[in-house]
Amino acid sequence: MGKHRTLFFERYGKLQAEQKVLIIGASGCTGVYAVQLAKYYGTEVTGVCSTANLELVRSLGADKVIDYTREDFTQNGQTYDVILDMVPGKSSFGRYKASLKPNGLYLAGAGGLNVFAQMAWTTLTGGKKVIAVMAPDRVEDLVFLKELLETGELKPVIDRRYPLEQTAEAHRYADTGRKKGSVVITVAPS
Repeated sequence: MGKHRTLFFERYGKLQAEQKVLIIGASGCTGVYAVQLAKYYGTEVTGVCSTANLELVRSLGADKVIDYTREDFTQNGQTYDVILDMVPGKSSFGRYKASLKPNGLYLAGAGGLNVFAQMAWTTLTGGKKVIAVMAPDRVEDLVFLKELLETGELKPVIDRRYPLEQTAEAHRYADTGRKKGSVVITVAPS
């Protein structure tokens, strides 16, 4: 564990070794990094993804993987210190709340106005909290990520690359929800 502990997991999630973290959308663009970062902090990681992505999420370090097409994690009785939800448009603190431990934290990496309303409500009522996660915006965070990438602690997952002139096609593919990791637009020839 490095000296840098400034990313959203540390800032918002107060991650500590031995905590249980559930990552919904663990095979997506941000989810693949979230799995690796949560493991870097020494947590027990459970990734939620489709059947086709189970091995990918395991290879990133997840301790457990749940295939959402076969199992509803909200019904298995497990509870987590932190739930990081990276699936846009399908987020639901109300649905996932029972899967949080008392004083657990729901980090909404994808959401809209309803997330901000839930943040305000949970701040007033205490106990389980909702926080909207933003992209790293501090220089220290970006330097930290760069160092993890350079040392191999953090590995990029790139599904497909498209040349700049095929940007619309790249967006169509990304919007299918079937990508693994990132879709990259190349702006200069290789």
